[in-house]
Amino acid sequence: MASFRVEKKLARGGARAIAGVDEVGRGSLFGPVVAAAVILPFDWLVRRPPAWVSAVTDSKLVLPPRRAELAASLLREAAAVGVGLATAREIDALNIHRATQLAMVRALGSLAETPDVVLVDGLPIKDVQYRQMGIPRGDRLCRSIAAASIVAKVFRDGLMQTFDGLYEGYGLARNKGYGTEDHLRSLREKGPSGLHRTSFKLG
Repeated sequence: MASFRVEKKLARGGARAIAGVDEVGRGSLFGPVVAAAVILPFDWLVRRPPAWVSAVTDSKLVLPPRRAELAASLLREAAAVGVGLATAREIDALNIHRATQLAMVRALGSLAETPDVVLVDGLPIKDVQYRQMGIPRGDRLCRSIAAASIVAKVFRDGLMQTFDGLYEGYGLARNKGYGTEDHLRSLREKGPSGLHRTSFKLG
């Protein structure tokens, strides 16, 4: 279960602005990979946070309506939130791993506050100057990373809702661009759109 254990340890060492970073959309066949960076209030590490914070965990474990509520609360109460993405064309040109790291760099760059430490779900981010820690399964262990996972998921799902109206017939509002049976059937029938990742297996 996600907790503030890592953040509290870092705070005892002098860190104040601790950013959690996570991404969503790596395995999708369509559209961008999206990353979020979230700095939660330092007061939450030294005092009891609001009750709703206990529900912040890996976005995949939270039902969509509750996820949207939590994202709204995080956007309202976090010390800083940044979002970055890498497009389908960048994914095709760079590969998904490098594009994901690019989205994370962009998310960090859009923060209104400079982090003292960056906590990343999985592997550390290459070519950044921040002090950082990579935490495997961090979205289930670390509250700041879990917060980033929720913000990234809600943001990307909103994009897919919009794209569903622009690229009809692929069921994007339902499948979020992932390779479901109905999405693969549409690809066989219609071919890929301009925002499908041509470097991925599309059928």
